[in-house]
Amino acid sequence: MDGISLGPLIFHWSGLLIVFGIAAGLLLATLGAKVRNDDVEIIHDLFLPLIFWGTLGARLWHLLTPPLSSVELGLTTRYYFSHPLDSLALWTGGLGLPGALIGGLFALFLFARKNKLPFWALADLLAPGLALAQAIGRIGNYFNQELYGLPTNLPWKIFIEPAHRLIGYEAVENYHPLFAYEVLLNIANMALLLWLSRRFFDKLITGDLFLSYLGIYSFGRFFLEFLRIDAALVNGINVNQVFFAIAFVCAAVGLYLRRRLLQKL
Repeated sequence: MDGISLGPLIFHWSGLLIVFGIAAGLLLATLGAKVRNDDVEIIHDLFLPLIFWGTLGARLWHLLTPPLSSVELGLTTRYYFSHPLDSLALWTGGLGLPGALIGGLFALFLFARKNKLPFWALADLLAPGLALAQAIGRIGNYFNQELYGLPTNLPWKIFIEPAHRLIGYEAVENYHPLFAYEVLLNIANMALLLWLSRRFFDKLITGDLFLSYLGIYSFGRFFLEFLRIDAALVNGINVNQVFFAIAFVCAAVGLYLRRRLLQKL
């Protein structure tokens, strides 16, 4: 079953889980704001800008760096540029998480600047919910039979139907459940962030939680990309892996330099 049918409308599980993940992330951020005695209306006001810019960034990333599964269907960057309406059809092709992060941070920057609010404090508030939203959203890949890894015979292998196998893997039945690895990574990331926010509340510098989120996820995602066969390649280079390598370095250096600067003050 691909989803829920209501008359002529079909709600696919992948889309439903993304929406549910966003709602759960928003709820977690709202609860965090209440714990910190912050104005919860700020989280509600952030919802639409984050969704708009995050979706726009995610779509642009996909258009510019389509994965192999899209390329095999002819959905290349050149195709999208020559078929602009398909570029707007989110159900044609997909979305790219690096672009969602970039778009979301851009939205957060604009919101913070417009309302004269601390950017890093808002980023910290959203970080655990962001990890939760990613975890729930990734479950949708199971229903779409996508985001699977290299072939494997491990006990937790997942069967992929022939229609969803990449060229060159038509005869291979079982693969790494790469989406499940990401679910576990994001759940662990969320749990660690919540623990850090409570255990070291008085020792954290504003921005530490978000940079920790970015560093943890980027570190795990970098290594998971080695298992991915549906990679986004530009001139033979896995651009997602490069992006998360840079993101991890930036997060780690940011945490280190901020600590060094605090010690000198």
